[in-house]
Amino acid sequence: MKTFHVMPYRQLFALLTVGFGSVCITHAETTSSSTTPQVESTAAGVQTEATTDENVLDKIPRWVDATPTIFPEQSNHPIVPPTEQTEDQTWVDRKQKNIRNWADRTSEKIDDWFGEVDPEKPATATIRVMVDNYWNEYDNYEIKPRIRGKIKLPTLEKRLSVVFGDDSLDDEFNNSPANINQNPNQDPNKKLDGKRARDDNSSIALRWSNFSKKLPFETDADLGIRSGDDVYVRLKASKDWQLHNDFKFYAEQIYRYGIDSENYLRTNLELTHARPNQPFLSNQFSLTYADDQDDDLAWENRTFREHHFFANNRFNYGIYTSGYYNDNDLRLNSWGPFVSWRQPVLREWFFVQGDVNYFNDHREDRNHFVSTFLRLEALF
Repeated sequence: MKTFHVMPYRQLFALLTVGFGSVCITHAETTSSSTTPQVESTAAGVQTEATTDENVLDKIPRWVDATPTIFPEQSNHPIVPPTEQTEDQTWVDRKQKNIRNWADRTSEKIDDWFGEVDPEKPATATIRVMVDNYWNEYDNYEIKPRIRGKIKLPTLEKRLSVVFGDDSLDDEFNNSPANINQNPNQDPNKKLDGKRARDDNSSIALRWSNFSKKLPFETDADLGIRSGDDVYVRLKASKDWQLHNDFKFYAEQIYRYGIDSENYLRTNLELTHARPNQPFLSNQFSLTYADDQDDDLAWENRTFREHHFFANNRFNYGIYTSGYYNDNDLRLNSWGPFVSWRQPVLREWFFVQGDVNYFNDHREDRNHFVSTFLRLEALF
């Protein structure tokens, strides 16, 4: 029987998570309440609103706006035709339509197992199929196929769904830039690790969303199996706060326990400044503890600006930093600039994303070097 060992680093992780999260939440609530206008009366009897003091965080967007720019204005104009116009044009379009319809029919059959189906609200399925390509001069070229799908089951009170594929995608920030190969193949001549690809994409789970209306945040609870035989439970809690001066804050806490993988905890925090029809600023921070990772704690941070030049386009540039806490030693391991571009190509359901990074790696004794990432993604 496997013995469950409680390590002091888990307590440290919990304290860091709760402490950091509490500070951010307190700031969110404080700044939100400070936006209440204070009305003062002048000698002439005219009421005016008293201005509140700005902090350094409020000034950063103005400093960025004051810098010259060569980029075009924001736009949401589509550059590819809608799927309804192209779904029967070519063999590839017809295959995409057939897979999409097959996924919906399958979800309806599964939904029918649990009760009477409402034809006005049928079950639906969404599938992402990705081919991730990594390259740098040290690890050479590697390809990683990934799939992630979700089947919504409205018969079960619209709270239960089936999720399958690479579950690590659910732990990441949505559409995060500066992608790097965290776990490259040990054999640099091996472009594709078929066994690992099968294990990574074999996860399947039943998800119960928002299981309590009394909780002040959104929740997901998963029960499933991953990596072939690792039975696991996963809990996620998340919440958005709208702050003053067009800032918003997002916090997400994930805990997973697997029979083989044991404990995994991850905290995602994101602070964003976004105004209508303007590029936005964002800072994404993540902190991870896992029994099967070498370090006690691993952290990453991305500070970037994002532009949208047309519909479903994304252009990012910023600074990436990452490090670890191990044996009472807190280290900055990697840092450097990155550029990322994502857009639909030819079809509304096919996307290409390319990242160019210039990071170092102290642990591997690597000075700053160029690494690239290319993702081909099809939606069904």
